Amino acid sequence: MSVQQPILKQLGTTIWVAERPQRFYGLEVGTRMTVMRLDDGNLLLHSPVALDAGLCRELDAIGRVRYAVAPNRVHHLYAGKVADVYPEARLWIGPGLERKRPDLVFVDILGDEAPAEWRGQVDQTFFRGRPYENEVVFFHRASRTLIICDLAFNIGPSAAPLTRFLMKLIRSYGHFGPSKLDPWLIRDRIAARRSLERILDWDSDRVIVAHGDVLESGGREALRRGYAWLLTD
Repeated sequence: MSVQQPILKQLGTTIWVAERPQRFYGLEVGTRMTVMRLDDGNLLLHSPVALDAGLCRELDAIGRVRYAVAPNRVHHLYAGKVADVYPEARLWIGPGLERKRPDLVFVDILGDEAPAEWRGQVDQTFFRGRPYENEVVFFHRASRTLIICDLAFNIGPSAAPLTRFLMKLIRSYGHFGPSKLDPWLIRDRIAARRSLERILDWDSDRVIVAHGDVLESGGREALRRGYAWLLTD
C-alpha cells in the first residue's frame, strides 16, 4: 500500500507551499501557493490554488484559514473560491484586479502598507511601473522569505519539456531571475527601480516563486543580479 505524500511542503516553522499544475496560453508553467501561519494561529494564503479536500485537511491541521491575497492581475483564478470553503476567510487583491474581476468580494486593495491582520509579521510593497501584472511583493520576516509571482522565475529540469525549450530560447532556463522579455513589461523604469530598491532593503534569503523551483538561499543577491539592468539603467 503506497503512502500518500503530503500536499503542503514545509519550508520553515511557520511557512509552507502547495504546488499545482497550471497552464498559461497552453504552456505548462505550474503554480505555487504560499501559506503563512501568523502568531495568532491564523493562516494567510498567498496566491491561492484550488482547495480540494486533501489540501484543506492539511491546512486545518496547521491553523485557521482566515486571510487570502491575490497578489497581482494574473494570479487570481482561485482567489474567490477560498471563501466558498472557508466562509470566515477574507480576501485582499492587487491593484487593478478590481476592474478585471468585478465578481470578487474583497476587503481592500493591496499596497505598500500591510493590513493590521499581518502587519509586523509579513511586509509588502507594490511593484510600480509594471502594469501588466501590478504585483504586490511579500516578505515573511520570520523565515526571511521573499514571495513573488511573476517578477522572477527559476525554471529548471523539473519543468515540462516544452517549457524548458521555450525558456532556453529566451535564455531564462537554469537560473533564477526575470526573463529576457521582462524589460518590455516595465513602462516606468524609475518607479520600478524604486520599488525594487525597497524589496532589496528587506533582509531576505529564500525566494518563493510561483513558477519554477524555490530558491532556498542567496535570494536577495540573486534578485539584485537578475535586475542589474534596471538598477544601473
